[in-house]
Amino acid sequence: MKRRAFFASPLLLVAGGVSAAQYPPVVPGLALAFPRDHGAHPAFRTEWWYVTGWVKDAAGSDYGIQITFFRNRPGVAEESASAFAPRQLVFAHAALADLRRGHLVHDQRAARAGFGLAGAAEETTRAWIGDWSLELVGEVYGARIAAREFAFDLRFAPSLAILRQGDAGFSRKGPDPLQSSYYYSRPQLAVSGSVTVAGKALPVTGTAWLDHEWSSEVMAPAAVGWDWAGINLADGGALMAFRMRDGAGSVLWAGGAHRAADGRTRAFEPGEVRFTPQRRWRSKRTQVEYPVAMQISAGGAEYTLWPLFDDQELDSRASTGTIYWEGAVRAEQDGREVGRGYLELTGYGKPLRL
Repeated sequence: MKRRAFFASPLLLVAGGVSAAQYPPVVPGLALAFPRDHGAHPAFRTEWWYVTGWVKDAAGSDYGIQITFFRNRPGVAEESASAFAPRQLVFAHAALADLRRGHLVHDQRAARAGFGLAGAAEETTRAWIGDWSLELVGEVYGARIAAREFAFDLRFAPSLAILRQGDAGFSRKGPDPLQSSYYYSRPQLAVSGSVTVAGKALPVTGTAWLDHEWSSEVMAPAAVGWDWAGINLADGGALMAFRMRDGAGSVLWAGGAHRAADGRTRAFEPGEVRFTPQRRWRSKRTQVEYPVAMQISAGGAEYTLWPLFDDQELDSRASTGTIYWEGAVRAEQDGREVGRGYLELTGYGKPLRL
């Protein structure tokens, strides 16, 4: 899926023309291998590394953090000898959810890969645009983001084995098996480092979730958007659930996985996942209404997700061309907090289309 890379891009329009490139298909049975698959897969159409999490400063204030790097192969000018040809494009988003502000603060960048100024390495996780970067060194991820209103200098240390989503990393996203991605997650990442707010660097600790996903296909033609949640559970487990929606709000496809604290993992079939809105919020800026509180039923268990605050809308029309809601949420069962993570809601203002 996911969210992050099926979006239209102004840079694709600048490149001009319709892609005639041949992209490799995503097929079942291909075993993900590491460290190879931590790196980029430039032959595929789209790819993303996506980090979300909750951190706390020394005063006890909570923050939501989000860092995403996208790689896109537009499939134009590939025969050009020019070093300026846009063979690979790189986009980055970063956002800070600060309850004291009451609205999401975010920034974004976009560039063509090359000249050492932007790129995505194949040998390991290393994506960058200027002084924005996400890199895996040894077993620990590091992120440096210098946004206009905030900054991140963070490290993410894995505490669990890699979670291969779907069927051993082959993740269906629609009724056609071609509508699939290669997809793995790193839940329960231990976060350390600093978040800079109002010019002051605040030491923070917390827990995060990383997704790495790549694909050559776009959404099913009838799909208008998706809902997705990644939750680090308080007992040491992890939950991921998603659904693809059509224009009537019906489910085209759904899936996800649960990892128990003891490591046992279960992938969900489409009929085992259900999203039920609990409360809606309308943005005063865009007039888009989102179900910001959501009940998720997955594999017989139910979780209610409540936002850290309502206004976590992300307007990325300047880069990926869309508006969506992506926010820090608490997960509850029977009124008791059992986890924290992120909820993403897309396609509510208008259908997502390439």
